[in-house]
Amino acid sequence: MKLCRFQLTPNKVQIGLVLDSGEVLNLTAAGIDALQPLLESHDLVSRLDALSKQSLPRYAIGSVSLLTPVERQEVWAAGVTYLRSKKARMEESISSANAYDRVYEAERPEIFFKSLPEKVVSPNEPVGIRRDARWNVPEPELALVINSRGEIVGYTIGNDMSSRDIEGENVLYLPQAKIYERSCAVGPFITVGVTESEAREWSINLEIRRAGEIVFSGQTSVKQIKRSFRELVDFLFRSQRFSNGAVLLTGTGIVPPDNFTLQEKDGVQISISGIGVLSSPVVVV
Repeated sequence: MKLCRFQLTPNKVQIGLVLDSGEVLNLTAAGIDALQPLLESHDLVSRLDALSKQSLPRYAIGSVSLLTPVERQEVWAAGVTYLRSKKARMEESISSANAYDRVYEAERPEIFFKSLPEKVVSPNEPVGIRRDARWNVPEPELALVINSRGEIVGYTIGNDMSSRDIEGENVLYLPQAKIYERSCAVGPFITVGVTESEAREWSINLEIRRAGEIVFSGQTSVKQIKRSFRELVDFLFRSQRFSNGAVLLTGTGIVPPDNFTLQEKDGVQISISGIGVLSSPVVVV
């Protein structure tokens, strides 16, 4: 099952359930005007199954504008969870290489704040590259959707945009490399009713187009994430309270080569086999 936020007309956000037919069932017509109460349900799958049997309006998915499923949740991210990511971070930052090597093996993961909910970019909206950076890349990631009780209730797609030269210059510059205008895109769907073992069978694909041509493509598997999802969530919730829940990006295993950087008007497409496709044009911010 997949949940979404969408619009038929500007300024009117609605909640949808994506059906096997490819249609979007309008749950707002059943009185559900936000995702958060659904995500707090004690038996979400059963509730959605009951809703799917109601006679509610349906729309072809191509006829609606999909929005990010992030409402009021903070977005956080975990780093150096793939071996490929560890190697890339060590290569880009000679002065901090040992820190990345150590955190990959450490009990405590790297977890950092990524975005306020109101700054998250929706599908098909532009992601940004910093004008004061020379080396900018997307980071395609599986994102965990977590309710206020710390339960993983679903999965979505995240793009953790990064300025690798800024991060590589000094590890203390990580917030500037990661947190800026249009640096985080999330969507388009939340897949629910899936276990971690099932999600670990999914593949993640990245494709970057420039002037209509593919200039980079890469693939990895969710099973390559070293840490368990529960472990990452438990560390996020230590000494923290998320009354609106949270979204946690789980790290990237796809890293373009060192001589590659995004350019304005590039197109970034991230797909995860169990979720869908998150597409974004690139602009300079």
